[in-house]
Order: sequence, then C-alpha cells, then structure tokens
Amino acid sequence: MTPAAVVVEAPGEHRLTDHTPREPGPGEALVRVHAVGICGSDREVYQGNRPEGYVRYPLTPGHEWSGTVQAVGAGVPASLIGRKVVGEGFRNCQVCDRCHAGETTLCTAGYEETGFTEPGAMAATLTLPARLLHVLPDGADLTAAALLEPAACVAAAALKAGARPGERVAVVGTGTLGMFAVQFLRAVSPAELLVVGTRRDREALSRRFGATAFLTKDQELPDGFDVVVETAGSADAARTAAGLLRRGGRLVLTGIPAPGADGLDPTDLVVRQLEVHTVFGAPPDAWAHTVRVFAAGLLDPVPLVTHELPLEEFAQAIELVGSGDPKVGKVLLRP
Repeated sequence: MTPAAVVVEAPGEHRLTDHTPREPGPGEALVRVHAVGICGSDREVYQGNRPEGYVRYPLTPGHEWSGTVQAVGAGVPASLIGRKVVGEGFRNCQVCDRCHAGETTLCTAGYEETGFTEPGAMAATLTLPARLLHVLPDGADLTAAALLEPAACVAAAALKAGARPGERVAVVGTGTLGMFAVQFLRAVSPAELLVVGTRRDREALSRRFGATAFLTKDQELPDGFDVVVETAGSADAARTAAGLLRRGGRLVLTGIPAPGADGLDPTDLVVRQLEVHTVFGAPPDAWAHTVRVFAAGLLDPVPLVTHELPLEEFAQAIELVGSGDPKVGKVLLRP
C-alpha cells in the first residue's frame, strides 16, 4: 500500500494523495505517525473559518499526534531512532526575548505551527525539528499519547493556576480539555474538585477522573473556590468560572468563545482582587510536565477516545467532530 496524506487544498476541498517521506535535514527528525487527533481547530481549517494568519493552504493538517522516530538528520542524536515520541506544534524562533523566557507560544517572530502553517501529521510520516520532540517511555501506549497535545495545553493552565494540596478547585467544561483539567488538578490532592458542565452524561467520567462533585450550569452554583480552570469556550463560561471563586481566587481561561461572549466584569475583578490568567497553546515546560504525569500513570486519555478511523475517512471524521452527538468524544485517524 502506498503511504498516503490528507491535503486540504482550500476551505471545503481536500484530497488523499500519495505521500513521500521528506528526509530529515540538519537538526530534524523523521517520525512514523501512529495516530493523529482531530479537534475543533482542524474543523476550522477545513471549513475556512480559522482566523487570518493562522492557516496556510494547501495544507496537511494534524497537530495532535504520536509516533516513532524513523530517522534523524545531522546534529541529532542517533539514540532517538526507534523511540516513541510526541511533539510540540509551535515552530518558535528560539532567539527572541519571549522564546528565551520559555514563552514559545508568544514568539515575536510570528505564528508558525505544525498542522496549520507547516505540514501536519495526517500523513504516514512527519518531518520536524528534533528539538520539538518529547520522548515517551518505551512501553507507552501511542494511541493514548496522541492526546498529549491537548493535555499539554491544559497542563499550561494547571501550572499557571498553581493549585496546592487541600485547596478547593473547580473545572468549567466537560470536553476533552475539561477532562484533562480534572486529572491534572486531582494529582495535586485538592480538598474538593467540582466539575461544572452542560451535559449530565459527563458526570460519571468526571468522577472517574477524580471529581468530588458535579453540577450543571442551570443549577445553583457555590462559590469560595481557590482555583477555577475554564475549558468550555462558551459565551458565558468565563463569567460562570469567575463566579465560583473566593475573593483573591485564581482563574485560568483556556476556551476561545465566538465574538460577542460575555466579558468579565472589571469592577468584580478589582473588588474581589481576582487573579486571571489565559492560555494559548503549550510552551515546553507544559509539554515536559504532561509527559512526566503521563509516564507516571496519572493521566489516562484512553476513555476520551470514541472513534478510530483510517486516514481515508478524513471527511467522515470531520463530520463526527462537528456533529454535536454526545456519543462522539475524541476522534483519531490512523495513518
């Protein structure tokens, strides 16, 4: 069978093409892709509603992936060959002040990211800078590891939240990011871990991952929480999350709502002296933290996967992701 790749020529137009691996140049690695996840931003790429400057057509999508190193270029340790890996998406410049500070998602050289402006992992192989790779244990489940990119984004939020043992913490949102947030926060031994969502059917999974309580947004919500991580991205999610906090509490926003969402009340922020952080992508320290937590067995992505499809069924996978069907969780493609 000839190796294949998905190419999105333009919004709404894609084709499956033959794929020839690109030999790694100096500082690069060639990875055989095991699995690649599909998220809402991939659907944006296909539909053509990703913000200008954050996509470049024609494009092979795929920024959530796992695989095995097949070859390396000059200057890359040969010991990487055969290792299971995941990889950062942001192609940062490494020399600007933000990159030197470790804030690679804020690189001042401009936005470049695997699967959006650079070829992604919806192909048999992916060639990328080896410095972006994170090595997994030899016994790692590569299907589970394909979800470590969204997990790393949540790890960035968890690190910014700085939750400490015994604090009261909450998560707003019950999608993939929300379920990862529950697992990261559970690992710090909170006194209470509340999950707030819109779907009652997510309660069992939330509790499986460590939630001590589950409420829907239409119920009366408590307050007094030390830390809240918001992952929903809905129009009122930020306000809902802020309302859960005690005075001086810490809020981390990760969801990106559509224009016109309810903003946070600046008077409320000042009077209650709330500490607000936001996250866009995952810098290297968040990736390293994710891989450590995953290797320690404290992160279980497998229950989030509901569909695994061959690369040829890209169109069906995109439809599943946007279907709104509560039975659809994480969708993976298997090159």
